[in-house]
Amino acid sequence: MTVRLGIIGTGAIGRDHARRIEQVLAGGKIVALTDVNRESAEAVRADIAPDAEIFETGEELIASPLVDAVLVTSWGASHEQYVLAAIAAGKPCFCEKPLATTADGAKRIVDAEVARGKRLVQVGFMRRYDAGYIALKEAVTSRTGAPIMVHAAHRNPTVPQHYVTPMAIHDTLIHEIDVFRWLLDDDYVSARVIFPRRAARSHGKLRDPQVVLLETAKGVVIDVEIFVNCHYGYDIQCEVVGEDGIARLPEPMAVQMRLNASLQNPILTDWKDRFIASYDVELQDFLKAAAQGTATGPTCWDGYVAAITSDACVTAQEREGEAVAITLPSRPALYS
Repeated sequence: MTVRLGIIGTGAIGRDHARRIEQVLAGGKIVALTDVNRESAEAVRADIAPDAEIFETGEELIASPLVDAVLVTSWGASHEQYVLAAIAAGKPCFCEKPLATTADGAKRIVDAEVARGKRLVQVGFMRRYDAGYIALKEAVTSRTGAPIMVHAAHRNPTVPQHYVTPMAIHDTLIHEIDVFRWLLDDDYVSARVIFPRRAARSHGKLRDPQVVLLETAKGVVIDVEIFVNCHYGYDIQCEVVGEDGIARLPEPMAVQMRLNASLQNPILTDWKDRFIASYDVELQDFLKAAAQGTATGPTCWDGYVAAITSDACVTAQEREGEAVAITLPSRPALYS
C-alpha cells in the first residue's frame, strides 16, 4: 500500500521530509501541501511533489479524502490544533517536536488519543532512531551494568539573535530530555540549572552556556552542558557511567587525517547532517505503521512528559541552582 501523505508546513524540515518521502523512502507519496506562505508550498510542489494539491489550511488538508496520513512540520505553536484535527479524523499523524508548546496542550492531545482508543501519533524524536544511540542503549542495557551517572553535551556553533535563554530548553535540550528517558528506561524527578560565566559570543537575552542537572526516579544523576555558541562545530556527546563500565556515544564516522603537522578529524557543523540517517529511519517507521492505520515510535505520552520536564527546566533557569520537582501523572494504559 502507498500511503498518501499531506504535509502541513513546508519550511526547511517539511521540505526535507518531502524530499526523503519522494526520493529516498518506500511506501509514501506526497499528495497534499499547505503552508501559511503559499509560495513555500508551491516551491515544494514544483521541486519535489509535482502531483500534490495545495490547500489553504491545515484543517482542509486533514479533512481531504485524498489524504491517508499527515505530517505536521509547521510552526511549533500550531502543532496542537493540527494533531488534534488528525486524531479527530482518525488519520495517522507524524508531528515534529514539540508535540505542543505547553504541557497543557500536550495533555489535551494525550486525552484525545486515549479517547480514540488507538495510537495515531508519532512524535519526531529522531535520536531514538540514530544508529549510535541504538548501540549505546544496547551497551547500557546489557553490558555496563545499572546506570549511575550520565555526562552529556549539546553544542551548536552559533544561534541567531532571536534565540533566548528558555530556547536552550525548548529547542535544544528537548532532544536529550526524550532520548535519556528512552536510553535509561527511567523518568525524571527533579531539575536544576547552573550558569557559568557568559561566553563572549552570547548576547544580551541569552545566558550561554548553561548546565542542566536532572535526577531520575532510579537515582541516576545526569549533567548536560548546553553551549549554543561553541563556534567550532555541532557536537553531541553522551557518556553513561554504569556499575560495571562506561559506555560512550560513538562519534560520527569521519576520515582521520595526518595533515599540516597535526592529527585531525572533520567536525560537523549542521544538525541535519549529524542525524540525516535517523530522519530516514523514523519516517520509514511511520510509513510502515500508517499503512496499517496506526502509529509507532515516540508517543504522545513521550511528548507530554518532555513538555512537563521542559517547563520544569525553564523554571529551574529562573531559580538558578534550586532543585525544581518534576511530577508526572499516571501513564494511561494506551502507552504502557
